[in-house]
This record gives sequence, C-alpha cells and structure tokens, in this order.
Amino acid sequence: MSRESDAAGKAKKLGSYFKKLDGAVVAFSGGVDSSVLARTAYDVLGKKALAVTIDSPTVDRSELQAAAKLAKDIGIRHIIVKHDELKNPCFRRNEPDRCYHCKKEMLSVLKKAAEKEGISTVVEGTNAEEILGHRPGYAAVKEAGVRSPLAELDYKKKDIRKIAAYLGLPNAQKPSMACLSSRIPYGTEITMELLDKVSKAEAIARSAGVKQLRVRSIGDIAVIEVLRGEQGRILADGGRISKELKALGYKRVVLDLDGYSAGKPLRISVL
Repeated sequence: MSRESDAAGKAKKLGSYFKKLDGAVVAFSGGVDSSVLARTAYDVLGKKALAVTIDSPTVDRSELQAAAKLAKDIGIRHIIVKHDELKNPCFRRNEPDRCYHCKKEMLSVLKKAAEKEGISTVVEGTNAEEILGHRPGYAAVKEAGVRSPLAELDYKKKDIRKIAAYLGLPNAQKPSMACLSSRIPYGTEITMELLDKVSKAEAIARSAGVKQLRVRSIGDIAVIEVLRGEQGRILADGGRISKELKALGYKRVVLDLDGYSAGKPLRISVL
C-alpha cells in the first residue's frame, strides 16, 4: 500500500468516526493532532462542528494567533475562551499531577461550550503514543467522558502527520508543542512572571532560526533544548542569546547536548 493510499484509508476511517456523531466540540490548539480532528469534523459535520481554543497564561501568544488563523483557513467555526489555571492552587504548586488539574479545568470549559451549543460530544487530540506512561492529563480526559478519536483508532504521530499532509494542512510537519508550564521543574511554583520569562526566553532562542525548541527554566539557569542538527545555530548565535537571556534574569545559559526529545536525562554544556 502506498503512503498516500494508507493516509487516505486512515483519513476515511477518521471521517467514519465523526459520521457517528451528531456534532462535536474540538479542543483546538492548532497543533497537528487537533488540526486533523478539526478539519475532519468540519468536513463531516459542517456547522455542527465547533473548534474551541483555550486562551490561558500557559499558552504562548504566537500559538494562539496561529490557531486562530488555521481555524479560519479550515473553515470551522471557532471560538477562543479565556481561562486562568493559575487561580487553582493545585496547579500552581506544580506537583507531578499538575497536568491532571490543568486538563480537568480546561475540559470543564470545553464541556460548558458544548452544552451551550447543544452538542453532546467533546473530542481532544491525544494520540495512541500519548496514553502510555505517566499521563495524568489523560486520566482527566477519561474521567470527564471526553473522546480521544486518534487514540481510540490507534493512530500514532506518524499516522497523524500523514493524514495532515493528505488533507493539505499546512502544519503537517509542525513540531510538537507543550504548554509553557512544562518548562518549569516540578516543585517550583508556577507564576505569571515565570511563564512570561520562559515565553520571552524561547522567542529569543527561536530567533536563531530553530524549529523544535524548549527553554527549561531551572532556578537561575536557562537550559536550551533543540534538535541535534540545529544545535549549531544556537552555538553560532550563542553570544547574543546568552546576553539577552541573562537580561531576563538568568545567571547562566546552557545547551543540552543530548538534543531535544521527551523524557531524557539532562546533559549540558555552558555557552
């Protein structure tokens, strides 16, 4: 089976999933997973599909703007709802179950939007690879009765990117994103000031021309993580990046030599 026919088959199967629904509210971040859901929901359900983006302190402003533009390009009805998880002390404490508290509140916002629309089903973009290991956020999804079509159909990230490309979505190869709070070590209280600092730090590092990026904020140290093939871009512009990050309040700026990947040990070298 060719790559295109495989993607077409998986896209058709996802379409059949939505055909069984009388409507759907899609948790829409603008990432590739939620974009595939939004596009398919719109293609199948038309006006009975609604994309909802949460505007919270943990979402980078550039991601919010990109989500709004993409929803408009897809054609799906789209609303942005403000929500401040920093009001929840369980979230601010930043313990290992942080994602559970965050997801639980955000899903509540989505369910209220669905109720207002008279829609019974809320879907979100967890895929088959994201239900393994320590996933407190997914526990909240199951608890809330929210559907995860990609996980239910056993679609992995590579499958979803193929579907996105088949559907002509412009973000088919967009790097995976995570909320800004994921850059802050467990046990460090999450504050608006710290989230803003991380956001600014990533904008500075990203200006070196890298795609996949994280700046971990560990005390007064900024740890830059990029793909190994892009580390040279950071090093070539290291003087400027270090100076600008130190102006934000960091005392040291370091580069993780392992490169970006989820759940790996930290090894760093000073810029």
